[in-house]
Amino acid sequence: MYAKIVPKSQAKFTDNVSSGSPSDKEHEVNLLHIESRSSLRQSNVYEFMVECAPGGDLGTVIDNLKEQCSYFSIISRNYKDNMGTVPWFPRRIRDLDKFANQILSYGTELDSDHPGFTDPVYRSRRKYFADLAYNYKHGQPIPRVEYTKEEIETWGTVFRNLTKLYPTHACKEHNHVFPLLIENCGYREDNIPQLEDISNFLKDCTGFTLRPVAGLLSSRDFLAGLAFRVFHCTQYIRHGSKPLYTPEPDICHEVLGHVPLFADPSFAQFCQVVGLASLGAPDEYIEKLATCFWFTVEYGMCRQNGQLKAYGAGLLSSYGELEYCLSGKPELRPFEPMKTALQKYPITEYQPIYFVAENFEEAKQKMIKFTESMPRKFGVRYDAYTQSINIIDSKHQIEDLVYNVNQEVQILMDALRKLK
Repeated sequence: MYAKIVPKSQAKFTDNVSSGSPSDKEHEVNLLHIESRSSLRQSNVYEFMVECAPGGDLGTVIDNLKEQCSYFSIISRNYKDNMGTVPWFPRRIRDLDKFANQILSYGTELDSDHPGFTDPVYRSRRKYFADLAYNYKHGQPIPRVEYTKEEIETWGTVFRNLTKLYPTHACKEHNHVFPLLIENCGYREDNIPQLEDISNFLKDCTGFTLRPVAGLLSSRDFLAGLAFRVFHCTQYIRHGSKPLYTPEPDICHEVLGHVPLFADPSFAQFCQVVGLASLGAPDEYIEKLATCFWFTVEYGMCRQNGQLKAYGAGLLSSYGELEYCLSGKPELRPFEPMKTALQKYPITEYQPIYFVAENFEEAKQKMIKFTESMPRKFGVRYDAYTQSINIIDSKHQIEDLVYNVNQEVQILMDALRKLK
């Protein structure tokens, strides 16, 4: 459990903590971590973030602290609405280290119907990639990989087939960025690009970065990364026996499907809107956001110049489904988050239904409107300077933000006058 605390009396609170640090002996509560920051809610006071170990009489300790503090908030991994707690979420970009390895599958853990299930060399290779990601920490360069001849041949088959369809099937934003990836990141038929090079390119374009991941994350954890403009990305490649099929995301899916759109400012902002909405949201809303993500970022379609185009990564990385989605066979519906969030979908076959957005800006505005209906008693804002999340739940914070926005508007108005 984490607690965010602003004490009424600094001296009194400090005495309480020091007298029991690193534990409250009377109530058998142990502290795992405590840190202080200058408060954004009140002037000239500090806030404390306290992490407690499970066990002990936490309820009594919480009641005692609430009497001494002007602000108190509980953040828990186990969301229980009747307790008024908020699900834990990362506040700083380095907090992504805390859940990056809480994955749903790891390394050699392949289903029996996986193409590489009976291939010991492939399973060993998958563990190698998983171990690289497992040992990665924020701030480190992404480990470079020397791909094998067989892996490069698999990549080449995928690359060759997909690039034939991109000019006619992919959205204009994807086709605009793709030549830049060839020029700057080593996208070639005979070369699998390195995540570190791609991450640096994306950071220059939109502030997005890649982070290696050992397997599938939960929806809550994956979406939380997007709030920081971080995309958790696999480095392994699908089995060579079926180069045009993969049962889970691989590097072909990530760097051919997802990456080009993350370099587009409007799309990048749309993804961050979804990520920010997930922070502290109840489980049922996480499911709804994940469904919207599925039908947009993974399998979204849009209209451009009167024609249907694909922008979802699941389409742009699958030769067969990229052809299918524009064949006239699947059902097409307009993207409306309130309805899209309730739609069921298959994960092992082509989608029978696709949702179509007019453009990314429209989709973003609809998502913002949708998130306003979520039962969250605070707002969140990403601070790009500190790469942290600000919880907005006080008048003082809002006044400061309005002042900063006014300063930005003055800069823009001054630039406009100079242009005239």
